[in-house]
Amino acid sequence: MADRVKDKVALVIGAGSCGPGWGNGKAAAVLYAREGAKVFGADIQIVAARETRDIITGEGGECTVCEADVTDSAQVAAMVDQCLATYGRIDILHNNVGILDAVELTEMTEESWDKVMAVNVKGMFLSCKACLPHMEKQGSGAIVNISSVASMRYTGYPSAAYNASKGAVNQLTQNIALQYADRGIRANCVVPGLMHTPMIDASVASGYGLDEVEEMIKVRDAACPTGKMGDAWDVAYAALFLASDEARYITGANLVVDGGITCKMS
Repeated sequence: MADRVKDKVALVIGAGSCGPGWGNGKAAAVLYAREGAKVFGADIQIVAARETRDIITGEGGECTVCEADVTDSAQVAAMVDQCLATYGRIDILHNNVGILDAVELTEMTEESWDKVMAVNVKGMFLSCKACLPHMEKQGSGAIVNISSVASMRYTGYPSAAYNASKGAVNQLTQNIALQYADRGIRANCVVPGLMHTPMIDASVASGYGLDEVEEMIKVRDAACPTGKMGDAWDVAYAALFLASDEARYITGANLVVDGGITCKMS
């Protein structure tokens, strides 16, 4: 299929990638553009956002980017205003920003806990709050929030703040879905499992206690029923479906994209 989001405007928050390769937000932004959307990409790292923009424009798509810290309400408001000034509307809000601090709970600092909650939950709250009034005026809109299987299961890593934050994302999304269902607005989560993205490569030893990236990848691959992790495109295609009119009767859903790993987690 082609043109699945033709002429829609997609605001992709976290549109850059933290390292070489394809992160979830970068892949989603490019895929939305390939399927006909005009993309407004935001990222705290403007260089990364520009790289995504250059890929999109190089393929003949349309993309504008800005720098924004999603934990700052003023910057979120300015981001939304800039998107509206550029494209006139917001049809898709794609929230991809997230961070991880994989440490034992008793070793986690209060500052680290607060930062994980601010980035992973408050950021989505602020962006949804800023976009919803405009979607309501339009009488339509689709919100896609990126969660994690860690919101539902213990994944084997000590990451209490991350798990708690992603659980909050699920409930935030479902509350929005029900509150705005009669106003033409849908809200859903993509729930990825173990994925191979630049964030994983950047998390080597400190986060997971493994000495080499290659060894960490082998361990994560082996944990998956398929024998291999998914990647950013698996998340992006799930997001595209939820953002498209094909999912017009789907709201409040958690779409698990995990190669079956949660089926074997108690």
